[in-house]
Amino acid sequence: MSNVKDITQEQFGQEVLQRSHEVPVVVDFWAEWCGPCKTLGPALERVAEDYDGAFQLVKVDVDANQQLAMQFGIQSIPTVVAFKDGEIASQFTGAIPETSIRQWVAQFLPTEEDHMVDRARDLVFEDDEEGAERIYRDVLERVPGHADAGTGLASLLIARGETEEAMIVLGRLARSAEVERLEAAARVTAASRMDLSEIENRIATDPEDAAALIELGRALAAKGEHEVALDKLLDAVRFGGDTRDDARQAMIDVFGVLGNEHPLTVSYRKALANALF
Repeated sequence: MSNVKDITQEQFGQEVLQRSHEVPVVVDFWAEWCGPCKTLGPALERVAEDYDGAFQLVKVDVDANQQLAMQFGIQSIPTVVAFKDGEIASQFTGAIPETSIRQWVAQFLPTEEDHMVDRARDLVFEDDEEGAERIYRDVLERVPGHADAGTGLASLLIARGETEEAMIVLGRLARSAEVERLEAAARVTAASRMDLSEIENRIATDPEDAAALIELGRALAAKGEHEVALDKLLDAVRFGGDTRDDARQAMIDVFGVLGNEHPLTVSYRKALANALF
């Protein structure tokens, strides 16, 4: 069966970790001498055949691949581990009934709503953002906490400058790195509506107006002038006072937009730490 493969440690990276970015991969850690493995293995293979490519089943002989078994902490067999997007999605140990296997598999297989989100993403690439938005909203009507639909819709709203609604959408989702990144982007984008000349006049009158410096930093970041923005925000942090935490959060928002590996993030994160401590 093409949906079932025996693999070795050398093949694990490609056949499991890389492949799991395309479809979920279920790994059956087993051994020839293991009685329960002989019961579970055929049941897993029947389920894989019935799902016909919805997931890939691979089998790893722990005797022949001891280092791989140790790497994943396999202490008893059979142990079955599901991988999705290169990460462990779920696992169980022992021979369970076929009906239980099917219930377990259903937990990590794409749902109808997941397929709808994939279609919405395709529409974004095809410059049909209106169509994508309709799909995202439809998915969220069905599954209010659907993370990919929520972040997809929020991204469209932020790009249009509709940051208030984007924050509402993101507030309904479970906390994640992507949600926090988009919230930072929304706060930075919202500052694009600020009147730069009015803020600059306030600072000209009082160069130590920390609140005005924060507003200026956010407005500059919204225009993409990230380094100048971070300089202004760092000055506001150094002034201290009641606005210090607002300035710190504004810098973190810019870091969120730039990404952790960006040279400005690396440099100014150190400067922020020195200013705070």
